[in-house]
Amino acid sequence: MENLKNEMKLEFLSRSANEAFARIAVASFCSQLDPTIEEIADIKTSVSEAVTNAIIHAYDNTDGIIKIHSKLFENEIEIEVVDLGKGIENVEEAKAPLYTTKSNLERSGMGFTIMENFMDGLKVESVVGLGTKITMKKKISKSQN
Repeated sequence: MENLKNEMKLEFLSRSANEAFARIAVASFCSQLDPTIEEIADIKTSVSEAVTNAIIHAYDNTDGIIKIHSKLFENEIEIEVVDLGKGIENVEEAKAPLYTTKSNLERSGMGFTIMENFMDGLKVESVVGLGTKITMKKKISKSQN
């Protein structure tokens, strides 16, 4: 692992209004690595998906805490999104494209698929009744100014 350059921690209520805050905060923090516009878009989308999953699935749209811990390395960002919600019974099933437990809410079931495709690494750890931790990594190529 490369040397840690910087890190930040956020903690906020699991309300849909905070999803935009989370994605912008992580994108702003990542700007220190001089990412391309595409890399920033990928990070924002992935954070949005992870936070939305916590709001909708972990807490069933009730108030809970979502924590984000971001670390910057020489040319990579690592982002952990943690909830203390109900957890995921079968992580592999949940990661399958189009799988959703909220079809009544017209959820696409593509959250984990989007995170996997937009990031360079995705790890999902979950314990039923205790919560879920999603760890995402993205290599930053340094934009050419």
